[in-house]
Amino acid sequence: MYSQAGKSILLLISSLASFLVPYTVSSLNVALPAIGSDFSLDAVTLGWITTAYLLIAAVCMLPFGRIADIYGRKQIFIVGNLIFALGSLIAAMSWSGSSIIAARMIQGLGGAMVFSTSMALVTIVFPPGERGRAIGIVTATVYAGLSLGPVLGGILTQLFGWSSIFLINVPLALIVVILSLKYLKGEWTDCGKTRFDYGGAILYGCMVLGIMYGLTQLPSLIGILWIVCGILGGFFFARWEKKQEKPLIHLQIFRTNQTFLCSNISAMINYAVVFAVGFLVSLSLQYNRGFDPATTGMILLAQPLVQMIVSPISGRLSDTTEPAVIATLGMAITTIGLGILLIVLPAFSLIFILIGLAVLGLGYGLFSSPNTNAIMSSVHAQDLGMASSMVSTMRSMGQLISLAIAMMVFSFIIGTVEITPDVYHQLEQSTEFIFIIFIILGIFGIFTSYIRGTVRGGEE
Repeated sequence: MYSQAGKSILLLISSLASFLVPYTVSSLNVALPAIGSDFSLDAVTLGWITTAYLLIAAVCMLPFGRIADIYGRKQIFIVGNLIFALGSLIAAMSWSGSSIIAARMIQGLGGAMVFSTSMALVTIVFPPGERGRAIGIVTATVYAGLSLGPVLGGILTQLFGWSSIFLINVPLALIVVILSLKYLKGEWTDCGKTRFDYGGAILYGCMVLGIMYGLTQLPSLIGILWIVCGILGGFFFARWEKKQEKPLIHLQIFRTNQTFLCSNISAMINYAVVFAVGFLVSLSLQYNRGFDPATTGMILLAQPLVQMIVSPISGRLSDTTEPAVIATLGMAITTIGLGILLIVLPAFSLIFILIGLAVLGLGYGLFSSPNTNAIMSSVHAQDLGMASSMVSTMRSMGQLISLAIAMMVFSFIIGTVEITPDVYHQLEQSTEFIFIIFIILGIFGIFTSYIRGTVRGGEE
């Protein structure tokens, strides 16, 4: 049983670890042009610097969540931070585009280990009456990373070069490791002596890799073939898991636990409709509206700043109010925010764009913490690692889907040409069409969030 001081230290450790990854992702977006210039990289290769991390993280989240359930969540959390620090150091010392992509894959491996355990540790230590507030604080640090990333990344890149973005991760990750070794006493494992399902992990990896990589290659034939291979991998994975005494994941949880199923689907949809918005608004503001990069970055801060403020509040509310109610309201407000941006981006004044981004941030902040609370509170203690990893897996999948939708629409309407004034009109059309797709997905997300059922009375 942890004292209040012990809980605060655990929350600090989990929050700091949860800050590193989104900070790296958002700050790296600012540094990509500098990296491309140094290594003479094309747009596709630059895109893989982000995609490589997301793919590896999506493939590894669930297996490492299960490994943590079996062998101990604290040690997986600590090792994950060490690997993330190693990947950051290699990225900072990269000598080519290929080496930095490889370093990002190492970061993805470490990030998967961290995110598949951090929320599980918080859920174990904080009882139901305090859990939502704790999850809200951890979630707020994710948004803090997203908010501060572009600002810190721009300053570091300008003063010290892009490698400094990665170098700053090394001491921060090591601080997390030192604090964990000193203050996190004991170990958390609820599965006893259980054999890890290696066959299931391989088939699961093939399924996720096929589908996620295929989405990034759409609308090409190779993308369709990869998705078909991923679906086949999913078929064999399901058959394999049914025969295992101790599977990687008990698939019946998706059939018997409606809260778990619908909350995960809603999370994936939420990330799918929000993640690419910053990218789209940035292009629209700079190409169609003529704003410079610095001003654009300041405008885009409106969304994550609101998320950072609202998330702890919504997390605390979910301790006393049914999480499904708050999360569904959040999904509805997110969809309204998308609608506002669809209308105001082409010609309305800046204040309306800021309002749209703020509304989007409000909805996102209301949704995320209660939805995570619902997922973590809907499973038994022995499945917390699996549940924590599913939260992160849905985030990675949603982010990839969001980018895949944007890239697919761009390919259809603009093609593979360089963005010049000649195609600004097509860029505006593409952005509007993407927002319409996101709004439709958001409406479906409202439905899946609403029908999830309740977790009150079932918490342990």
